Amino acid sequence: MGTRVLIVGAGPAGLTLGIELARRDVPCRIIDASEQPLPGSRGDGLQPRTLEVFDDLGVLDEVLAAGMFPPAFRTYSGGELTGERRMAERVEPTPQVPHPNGWMVPQWRTEEILRDRLAELGVKVERGTALVGLHQDDDGVTATLTSGDTRAEYVVGTDGGHSTVRRELGVDFLGDTDEDTKMVLFDARVTGLDHPELAHWFASATDPGCGVGLTPLAGTDVLQCVARPPSTHDIRADADYAQGLLDDFGAPHVKIRELTWATVWRPNSRLAGTFRSGRVFLAGDAAHVHPPTGGQGLNTSVQDAYNLGWKLADGSPELLDSYDAERRPVAAGVLGISADLLGKTLRGSPDALRRGPETTQLGVGYRNGPLATDHRAHPGRVRAGDRAPGSLLRTPEGDEVNLFDLLRDTRWTLLAFDADVPATGAHIRPLRITRGREEGSLTDVDAYETYDVTPGTAVLIRPDGYIATIR
Repeated sequence: MGTRVLIVGAGPAGLTLGIELARRDVPCRIIDASEQPLPGSRGDGLQPRTLEVFDDLGVLDEVLAAGMFPPAFRTYSGGELTGERRMAERVEPTPQVPHPNGWMVPQWRTEEILRDRLAELGVKVERGTALVGLHQDDDGVTATLTSGDTRAEYVVGTDGGHSTVRRELGVDFLGDTDEDTKMVLFDARVTGLDHPELAHWFASATDPGCGVGLTPLAGTDVLQCVARPPSTHDIRADADYAQGLLDDFGAPHVKIRELTWATVWRPNSRLAGTFRSGRVFLAGDAAHVHPPTGGQGLNTSVQDAYNLGWKLADGSPELLDSYDAERRPVAAGVLGISADLLGKTLRGSPDALRRGPETTQLGVGYRNGPLATDHRAHPGRVRAGDRAPGSLLRTPEGDEVNLFDLLRDTRWTLLAFDADVPATGAHIRPLRITRGREEGSLTDVDAYETYDVTPGTAVLIRPDGYIATIR
């Protein structure tokens, strides 16, 4: 066998999966057809749940240093200032949610951070290597690459919306592309912008759904821009066209000095008919594509990989079967959120720029999934399948620690509330929680209240931070 897992595509999903496998000492290769990483800010919004994932992967400090809290938006109509608003108000961290706010990082920088972490673990992206075909049998998968044939126990397609892996599998990509609605997305350096530290939306005086939005990118002098013209006739992704839109929407004083990246975008909402076919899996944009509204696409992709990585490392049929059952319903729900926000944007709705708790992805869970079992007659507010919330504990030395700091690991974790519950299996770490100051145990500060449990309860937490079992 050439390798345990072959990852096709080195975007956020592929890189996250590579890190998950490499830190578990699972042999893997990651290939990408492009000779160079893709440019552009693209998916620059990181949601709170993704920040928790990045914390576990060991890259959070770099991500926070590279980004910023979403700036306030100044809104204009026909060039006249109409107000200032925020997508979301800043929320103070709590033990349960230590990273409650979204964070903005250009996607090229996020990918760079993930690539560096992967290289630290001994895996480098093989660029200029494309998948040409694949054939699977009972023992593995033969992948035909531009560099020759290779064998792998499993193959994961993280190769984007035009996925070769998905095409080779013959998996349907269900949904639609709206050819009547087009936007220009571009990154640019500009002059003449008042308050460049803020975001700006220059809207049409007659159609508030049309306009140009400019948002600063942390650590750069570049702005991420999105433009919706009143007509898609002769729409182009070039500086002259973008400048013409700024002039038309009342911002002729803003001059594009340099266009660093641009593309014409069409609303595209699609979901793969299955995320698994035998020994081959789909994740990220290869499994689902979203409108950019709400900042859900990259985040859902990262969490696909986070869900799949530990299951591939284990390799048990039950866990591998659970990937599609857990992640496909989540992706379908997230597509609905993105589509709703896109509709508000196109209509010029006043709350199109607002973001609520549904976009943080902290509420994503698997209560009805195949790995969630709650044995209690009267389940509490925290249930099997939920994201395991943080909570404060006290060490025997009297120091307070957050449960999240203890969950930053690749193992299952057993929380035994005031009870001796023996751990079974080499990959389970028991963390006893008591109310008293018993030597060698972790003392409860707010864990009982957070988890809404009574003495004698045991909570088993999966390696990806979700609750598997409560009894």
